[in-house]
Amino acid sequence: MSVVKINVLTVPAEQRETLEKRFASRAGAVENSDGFEWFELLRPVEGTDDYLVYTRWRDEESFQAWMEGPMKSAHQGGGDRPKPAASGSSVWSFEVVQQAAPKTA
Repeated sequence: MSVVKINVLTVPAEQRETLEKRFASRAGAVENSDGFEWFELLRPVEGTDDYLVYTRWRDEESFQAWMEGPMKSAHQGGGDRPKPAASGSSVWSFEVVQQAAPKTA
């Protein structure tokens, strides 16, 4: 059963462009991970400063392997590492119990 992980990032207005540029230049690390199914970066339109980073995985084990491997490596760095664009973060976890897709002819 697929799992969805949504990372909720609180991003002040002055850091939005920085966050989006960093995601745009992330070099495909998640796309090449075993068990990865989908990614979306969702920008808030009104009423919140929270961006949603939506990822979908084949199973919890695939997500955990990515967290302990490529994700951990990408977020470690030396003293020249730029300051985070987000001022806060939390992760929501879900199991996919129903889904639908457009019908094809």
